[in-house]
Amino acid sequence: MTELMKTDNTIDTAQDLVKKSMYASMAAGLVPVPVFDFLAVSGIQLEMLRRLSHIYGVTFMEGKGKNALAALIGGSFPTSVTPLVVSLVKMVPIIGSTIGAISLPLISGASTYAVGKVFIQHFESGGTFLTFDPEKVRTYYAEQLKEGKAVAAAVDTKKATA
Repeated sequence: MTELMKTDNTIDTAQDLVKKSMYASMAAGLVPVPVFDFLAVSGIQLEMLRRLSHIYGVTFMEGKGKNALAALIGGSFPTSVTPLVVSLVKMVPIIGSTIGAISLPLISGASTYAVGKVFIQHFESGGTFLTFDPEKVRTYYAEQLKEGKAVAAAVDTKKATA
């Protein structure tokens, strides 16, 4: 029973971290400096992986973490380039910054949420950075990205109505 309680606490702690990282990514998406926001979100996601690995007692390997992020997010090509393209669109006067301010926080938050959920599932099943196979989790990542968009949109809506 205590092992189950420990696991439940671990999952709760990990999911809290994912939500906080999602919020940080959404905030980074609001930064009006093109490309900086994209780099900031990448850093937030890598730090989230570092902290998730600590929660699960998995040795963090920065190089493997970066590779895992690139393989997971980069493997879904349209999704992976969207944040960078939207970030670059911010360079277009008036219209670009408006489009970026509306869509990049949502995309950044959803992506961070999906990455976090994938790694929670991976670490829960006893996986490590060395055993991570992005091809095996691609469908789950896509599902979590959809869910992340809904969660991020709900956060955005709550802020707008508050």
